[in-house]
Amino acid sequence: MSDLLPPDLPRLRALRIWHAMWVERIDEAIATAEQREKERRQGERARPPTPDWVMELGIGVGSPPIEVHVGGCYAAGKRRRPISREQALAALADGIRSCIHCRPDTELGVLG
Repeated sequence: MSDLLPPDLPRLRALRIWHAMWVERIDEAIATAEQREKERRQGERARPPTPDWVMELGIGVGSPPIEVHVGGCYAAGKRRRPISREQALAALADGIRSCIHCRPDTELGVLG
């Protein structure tokens, strides 16, 4: 291994400085990756549980309810709030639309 290195002191010192710089950069990258992973795990632990039922809200004054979803439905829009089973049943009974993808009416046992 030593025969691959230059024999003179100035070049050996330059190589030492170069590699120390890279070790420092790698250590910083490792610390950043570890911090990101720690924050990801904390976020997973702090994430609230998925609600059983969700009401999607419309745009405008008062944000009127427009659709009922099962809690984890991929089709639920960004404007939504969790609701109880009773609220979901009442909303469907009041004529609020049922999502055609997750079918909360079927999950709740509501017929036609």
